[in-house]
Amino acid sequence: MNKTILSTLILFVLFHECLLAQKKLHPRKTEVTIVGDEFYINGNPTFKGRIYNGIKVQGLLPNSRMVQGIFDDLNDSTRNLWAYPDTKKWDAERNVNEFVNAMPEWKSNGLLAFTVNLQGGSPYGYSNKQPWYNSAIDSSGGLRKEYMQRLRKILNKADDLGMICILGIFYFGQDERVNDELAVKKAVRQTINWLHRENYKNVIIEINNECNFNGYKHDILKPSRVHELIEMVHNLKSENGHRYLVTTSYQGKNRPTKQVIDASDFLLVHGNGISNQDTLVAYYNDFKKLIGEKKMPIVNNEDDHFNFDKPQNNMVTSFQNYISWGYFDFRKKDEPFETGFQSMPASWKIDTERKKQFFDLLKKITGF
Repeated sequence: MNKTILSTLILFVLFHECLLAQKKLHPRKTEVTIVGDEFYINGNPTFKGRIYNGIKVQGLLPNSRMVQGIFDDLNDSTRNLWAYPDTKKWDAERNVNEFVNAMPEWKSNGLLAFTVNLQGGSPYGYSNKQPWYNSAIDSSGGLRKEYMQRLRKILNKADDLGMICILGIFYFGQDERVNDELAVKKAVRQTINWLHRENYKNVIIEINNECNFNGYKHDILKPSRVHELIEMVHNLKSENGHRYLVTTSYQGKNRPTKQVIDASDFLLVHGNGISNQDTLVAYYNDFKKLIGEKKMPIVNNEDDHFNFDKPQNNMVTSFQNYISWGYFDFRKKDEPFETGFQSMPASWKIDTERKKQFFDLLKKITGF
């Protein structure tokens, strides 16, 4: 056999193996898309045809801030802060397993989406300093296998349940753990490529939580340049052309830049700091004006205002203005362990009156 024929055969075999590898992609059940200003799951608008007390629910994406689903602390001097009351130890695997076990109950009450962040969020809810080290991203921009394995557990369960993950990549106070801008870009690229390899289609991307917060170290994560990372995600398509829907978020009361609006597939807003309903409506109207003729969903994925037992609250007002709403619950000082979904260690069950009121109202609105 001459060298030309041998080379041709080798190329053919390699090409065939590549095709087989593509066919071996994990089969998935859940795919999220956007049509106009509505979210679709598997080709149908969410809550198809649902109207509650005159509120159009179809196309909305009610969600909850569950950013600590893959939490760990790589700082030995702070790790003990997150010890469970019963064992007196922190356990990252227990945390993710209890998260996954709670997901079916969330879904049965109408929760379609949740936010998880590769760098978590403040395990106190809010904090000025972050000495703990919680990052799925290492200093060079690579992904830590143990974190991604925990994320895989969550995304697999979400796919089975028909749920959507709003996956955040960076969080202020932890982004400084990443060396430089090249490492930031590498982390984005590796995250998206990992999602493509796993064939997840139930994930939408939040580049970073509250890009305008002054705690960010890297300029490319700040409002003037974060659109560059959004556009990077656009360009990171799979072999079959699938790409991830992507945006970033801002602190409550803040508006996105034109570059972010132009680059984004949807917009994220935060309701923190806005308790007056008229102020909240005005805030939402500003977003709609900024969007102009571009039709896209607006999702509030962080709001620490409750009052679910009252006829009017931030959740109801958001839905009335066709804005998806996100529950942000954390444990305040002296509150019991079960309180909150962001404070560590977390109880992921619906086991406090506040959680029950949220899920009860959500179930009523969504018709689940």
